Amino acid sequence: MPPAEPAARETGRAFEPGRGARQDSIAALGSPDGRSGVAPVTVRATLNGWGRVRPAPAELVRIADVEALRAALPLGGARGLIARGMGRSYGDAAQRSDGVVLDMTPHAGFDLDDDSGIVSAASGVTLGELLRFSVPRGWMVPVLPGTQHVTVGGAIASDIHGKNHGASGTFGTYAEALGLLMANGDLVELTWRDELFRATVGGMGLTGVIVWARIALRPISSPLLAVDTDRVAGLDEALAALTAPGGPYRVAWLDLLSAAPARGVVTRADHFDGDRDRAAVAGSPTVRARLSVPRRWPGGLLQPSTVRAFNELRFRRSPRRERGRLEAIGRHMFPLDALSEWPRLYGRHGFVQYQPVVPLDREDVLRTMIVSLRRSGVPCYLCVLKDFGPANAAPLSFPIRGWTIALDLPRAAPGLDALLDSFDELVVAAGGRVYLSKDVRMRAETVTAMYPRLEEWRAIRDGSDPEGVWRSDLAVRTGLVG
Repeated sequence: MPPAEPAARETGRAFEPGRGARQDSIAALGSPDGRSGVAPVTVRATLNGWGRVRPAPAELVRIADVEALRAALPLGGARGLIARGMGRSYGDAAQRSDGVVLDMTPHAGFDLDDDSGIVSAASGVTLGELLRFSVPRGWMVPVLPGTQHVTVGGAIASDIHGKNHGASGTFGTYAEALGLLMANGDLVELTWRDELFRATVGGMGLTGVIVWARIALRPISSPLLAVDTDRVAGLDEALAALTAPGGPYRVAWLDLLSAAPARGVVTRADHFDGDRDRAAVAGSPTVRARLSVPRRWPGGLLQPSTVRAFNELRFRRSPRRERGRLEAIGRHMFPLDALSEWPRLYGRHGFVQYQPVVPLDREDVLRTMIVSLRRSGVPCYLCVLKDFGPANAAPLSFPIRGWTIALDLPRAAPGLDALLDSFDELVVAAGGRVYLSKDVRMRAETVTAMYPRLEEWRAIRDGSDPEGVWRSDLAVRTGLVG
């Protein structure tokens, strides 16, 4: 059954029925016959992806319940509609220029079965909200990205991955069922047995609106992680450290601005299994933002010289080799969430995060990218590297077994487009792909070459939405929809 209780939004406090809860109950979301009489409220808005690169005007509709969602369907017209959560896709996946965007964040109810660890959640619940409620009860959201501010609906639509993909796979793997609002207004329940379910996982919101989902959480012993840390001198050492024995949460931070190419810090973490009393008072599963970048931030202050100095400090302050350091889940998983609106640091032109994956035996592609970046003069202000496990059954899911690298690059950097086009060619030749949730620039033919099951996905999508109701700027730009 879908959730019937609203959940609190207050940071750092778990939902308790009747105390500080949201007033917009989402009980009707699970019922195709739900009636609230609440009409959609539409406002004109300019929407960005998290990279702040392609702002787009649209009609934004805050959805109250299923009937309001159905009532919004005719509003899309020829331009179409797309659902939106917290807006953390880096590119244009959750916007539609001069179309209609459905704000799903009011749908924030969830219910956790303490015995089984199954949570039934409305699509607008964030992973941070689930963590604050579930971790004190001994249950962990099984897959987490680099931010707590991602909704359940967005996590499924992007089939997000985390530091533990090599051991645990993607978020969609743990979705046992979901409620999908179809283009014709039907609300259907789907599971992994259904091809439409598999097309929805990683389907970028183009098969319908995810209304609710049942997610299997994982039991944990404490809200702390035991973290192993190693400083590395270059890419080869980083790759070796990522495959060394240790916990499943594995990631490397690489400094691509230093004189020593790709030096960095590798961490491997696992859930602490020790003194529960010590753990109970020592950790928080989420992060509270302590600072916020002002809206009118002078983007010119973010320069290679300043980032280079910061990277030097970060590298020197990291231990050469440390084992078992205890850290809170939130601090370890979401370091950037401590700075609210951090993309504003890049100024009005924003930034591009380029994230490809290549097979395990194609580390040469990573080396070529790093060398090309340094020669091009395009500064990379943040670089992370991690390993992926096997792909799942969803045709548009991004991860395949291999290595993935994420590069944060200022959009205004001269020569960026040509550089990334050359990277695309390397990735295609290696049998890899680029993450659609991060993309803001790929062409249709490039996406077709990267995703070999794209036609299979299109056939399922077109069968469920023959009129092309669901569309986004990403979908139109890359040819995902006609």
